[in-house]
Amino acid sequence: MAQLLSLADAPGTLREYETIYILRPDTQNDKVAEVNQRVKGIIESMGGVVLAVDNWGKRKLAYEIKKELKGIYLFWQYLATPGVVAEFERNMRMLDPVVRYMTIATERDVDPKERQSQVNDETYAKAATTAADEEELMMRRTEDSSDDEFGGSDEDDVFPGAARIADDDVVAGPATEDDKPE
Repeated sequence: MAQLLSLADAPGTLREYETIYILRPDTQNDKVAEVNQRVKGIIESMGGVVLAVDNWGKRKLAYEIKKELKGIYLFWQYLATPGVVAEFERNMRMLDPVVRYMTIATERDVDPKERQSQVNDETYAKAATTAADEEELMMRRTEDSSDDEFGGSDEDDVFPGAARIADDDVVAGPATEDDKPE
């Protein structure tokens, strides 16, 4: 692919971009990895440098998008020419799991030799793994607490380390003046 250069940029420099894209909440980790590989390929094949990749996990959307209330958020920071962003966003429109994306330019005239990538294969693998969202974790915790011997309750959330007392147990409070023997 031909690299589009802008006359507004200093020779030998790139622009720094940040892109966040949201995938459907039911997207499996292997599909997330596939989308990430495609994005990486676009950036690197057009002379860009990936600086950071992060999977922010499954989160609730501010409003419904394409009939989805949640989404998997992925963050990318990279150096590239303006033509890379156009190709990146063209590909985002074609991918079914992508619900929404947004790219912003954060800096101009960045020397790529000064900004080295800290991204490796382990970083990409971590970015492809989506952790359970807060609601799923709460559902699991509720299911686990309902399995205990007393049936679980909301008190577990308030006092997680407190000992349970059965209804037929008697608990004595602190001694008062009336309780002292004469």
